[in-house]
Amino acid sequence: MTPRSDSSGIRRPSWLIGLRARLMVAFLLVTLGSGMAAAGLSYVSARNALLDESQVQFLTQLRDQVADVVSRTEPASGGLRTVAEIADRLNVEGGVVVYADTAVGDMTTLDRVPARLRTSVRQEGRLAFQRTVESGEPFLYAGTPVTSDNGTPTGIEVYAAVSLAPQQQRIDALARQAAIVLSVAAVAAVVVALVAARSVLRPVRALGLAAARLGAGDLTTRLPVRGNDELAGLVRGFNDAAAGLEDSVTRLRREEANSRRFVADVSHELRTPLSAMTAVTDTLDEEAARLGGDGAAAAGVLSTETHRLAELVENLIEISRFDAGSAELHLREIDARELVERAIARRGWSDAVELRTAPGTGRSAVALVADPRRLDVVVANLVGNAVTHGAEPITVTVSDVPAARGENEVTISVHDDGPGMPPEVQQNVFGRFYKADASRGRSDGSGLGMAIAWENVRLHGGRIDLSSSPGEGTRFTVRLPRDPRDRPGQGPGDTLDDGAGRS
Repeated sequence: MTPRSDSSGIRRPSWLIGLRARLMVAFLLVTLGSGMAAAGLSYVSARNALLDESQVQFLTQLRDQVADVVSRTEPASGGLRTVAEIADRLNVEGGVVVYADTAVGDMTTLDRVPARLRTSVRQEGRLAFQRTVESGEPFLYAGTPVTSDNGTPTGIEVYAAVSLAPQQQRIDALARQAAIVLSVAAVAAVVVALVAARSVLRPVRALGLAAARLGAGDLTTRLPVRGNDELAGLVRGFNDAAAGLEDSVTRLRREEANSRRFVADVSHELRTPLSAMTAVTDTLDEEAARLGGDGAAAAGVLSTETHRLAELVENLIEISRFDAGSAELHLREIDARELVERAIARRGWSDAVELRTAPGTGRSAVALVADPRRLDVVVANLVGNAVTHGAEPITVTVSDVPAARGENEVTISVHDDGPGMPPEVQQNVFGRFYKADASRGRSDGSGLGMAIAWENVRLHGGRIDLSSSPGEGTRFTVRLPRDPRDRPGQGPGDTLDDGAGRS
């Protein structure tokens, strides 16, 4: 499993990234750790208690048996007879009596008695014991010297052995029970962790979904506050932040709407006097030849600026229609190639621009259902941008993408061989009032042409693709559905004109 790095740089397995997984692992580790510690302590205590009980019982029995035998014999005399008498009266499991090189009793016990235990009995002269494991079976060995009534050593030693297998079986049973309890505790810990994670993560998940809705634009998103814990405080903080964001966005939208309304109102108010001014400048243009000198130059400047102002006002009015959602399409069946050719010729760009058709299209008509006026504006803005800011050769290519390819669209591509656009310009080229060179004078245009072109294409259900690299020129590609009425979401304002239309 591929590990991932968190913000601290620590690499964690991907399955530990989720909060639910981490809560479950934490619960499980705590439960297993505490359970193993408790089980270990219980196991050690029970084991020691069982072994100590068996050991004390065995040693007490051996000591009492030896004392009883000694009281009924005369061990001080020693000899084989005394050893045999003690062995005969000794009633201890695995007992053997040793005197010098003579031994009477269970000889297998004598063979297995640890040398260390025999040395301890002889040197220390007191009861001693030792636990060993033979072939996987635990044994307890004990030995004690035999003394006379007055405490004098007789040289006689008594050894005995007992198997601790029954005690070990009980200890093993305790270990199995502890393992079972630990397993049950682990399962219970997982269940508790799931329940706890569910209760903890439910508000967190709800908070995440609410944040997603808020990010998607639903500024009315709020969450109910339950309790007074940390999560409730987090929810309250989210609600406060959402309310503040809603107030700010509402205020900004209101101000933006007021600004747009103001621009639209001013543009409409300027339209009438500008119409009169345009008529006057047209008259001045006709009389400019008789004015001569500075008068003719002044008349030319006045005419140029008046027409530019009129164009700006018309663009502002057009933008305001897009913002208000009142822009309408007056659709008609047209020849896209013919429309592009007429748009280029009308503006005097025929010598600077080469019109092409895609291979296979030829010079036949490229059928398209569109608003001729709006499409003319799109072509004029894109080609005008190439003429003004690009370099020759400038080519406009009209392509007819057949329905057999599944696209059924018409494309109009405008390419120039200019210096190209840097990435920051490409990101903003369709923005309103944007100029790639901030130092360009106002005579270079209003900065609304590309925005209007974008809105007109979008209104048709199409898009404009931009491809540009510094030093490699720029290409704008308009992609239009062959018939916008076939696209879902077209409004009732889209009408099909059966007349000549506007171009």
